[in-house]
This record gives sequence, structure tokens and C-alpha cells, in this order.
Amino acid sequence: MTKLTVTTPDGDFDAYVAMPATLPAPVVVVIQEIFGVNGVMRGIADDYAKQGYIAVCPDLFWRIEPGIDITDKTEAEWKQAFSYYQSFDVDKGVKDIAATMKAARGLDGANGKVGVVGYCLGGLLTYLSATRTDGDAFAAYYGGGMNEYMNEADNITKPLIVHLAGKDEFIPAEAQEVIKEALGDHPMTELHFYPERDHAFARKGGAHYDKADADTANARTAEFFEANLV
Repeated sequence: MTKLTVTTPDGDFDAYVAMPATLPAPVVVVIQEIFGVNGVMRGIADDYAKQGYIAVCPDLFWRIEPGIDITDKTEAEWKQAFSYYQSFDVDKGVKDIAATMKAARGLDGANGKVGVVGYCLGGLLTYLSATRTDGDAFAAYYGGGMNEYMNEADNITKPLIVHLAGKDEFIPAEAQEVIKEALGDHPMTELHFYPERDHAFARKGGAHYDKADADTANARTAEFFEANLV
């Protein structure tokens, strides 16, 4: 594990980096949930490194408080996480992702290709990265609030895969219909629905974790990145 310092006009922030065994390699930028760059996110980055990618997980809450690292295990932490979420500036977050991508492309051993994968809040940010940044491939897991940004769908020019939970407490059926209508026939977009799952079904150790559907979603994402980044 190493760290990458990302420089922006507003200041610097850190990103967790996990390196693969073989270089050169593509980069996958892993976008956090509302709990910061915690053990779950670092574990996902480590898994991508094992798959052969340079995995970079930026601290996107740095403008609120650098180094946030909490879990989903206590009510107090959930309250803390939601307070960060409510304070978070989505537009600045996407700019920070773009800055992370630029810095990651400059890492020793990076081959120039960059993918983005994100979960929960990170799923929304991944979708917005697909509409606003120059990445090569994007994988969004249950991005809350995505439906509010479907007016940007025409800006997607690189492949995007989206995973949605059919019984998502934070993305109701009507919001999913808006997403389906905008992205269902989009030439660059692939949608997958997991009808019996709830929000964060791919978060290992989470209350709604479902190994079978998480494995299915992750296998689809792995195949997607291999097709578009390798």
C-alpha cells in the first residue's frame, strides 16, 4: 500500500493506493460510500489490485474532514455518516475525482487507461464521472440520487455499467424507472437489476450483503473492466 497526494486549486488530499503484481497496468479509481475510506473500501481496492489494476481510493470527504474512516456497525456512526453526506458537495466531489484520475495516470506503471467504480454515494459520483470526466469505463453500484441527474445522460461517451437493487430503500421504484428510461436504451450503458436485493447488497459484512448477487455483480464488473481497460 502506498499513498497518492492529489493536488487541486482548493488544496491537497490523499488517496489510498494498492498496486498489482505486474506493471504496466490500468488504473481503477474506487469511490467511497458515506463512511469514508474505511476498511471496506480499502479491501475493495486491494481486490482490484489482485485483479491486476492499480487501485486508487481518494479521500473525497477531505473538504469536510480529512481521513474519515468509520463503519456501518453503530447508530452513532450512521448518524455521523449521514451528516457527512449532507455536508458533501457533489460537484466538487466529481472535480476531485477528475483530479484523482489525472494524478493516477501519472503514477509509475500506469498505462493511461482509467476506470471508475463506486458504491452508494460513490455510485452517484461514478455516474457523474461518466458524464463529466475523461475516464475510459465506469461501474456504478446503487447510486442514490442518480435519477436527479438523468438530464446529463447524453454526455456519456464511454461505457457505463449500473447495478441496481430492486428493493433499494434509498432508490425507490419510481427513481429506478427514471434511470431505466434514460439509460435503458443508451448505446454506452448496461443496466443490471437485482430484484430481491436492498441497498448496499455488495458491501461485505453489511446488513444487506448477499454473497450470490454481490458475486454476480462483481463478476459482471470484472468482465466489463477487462473488456474496456485491458
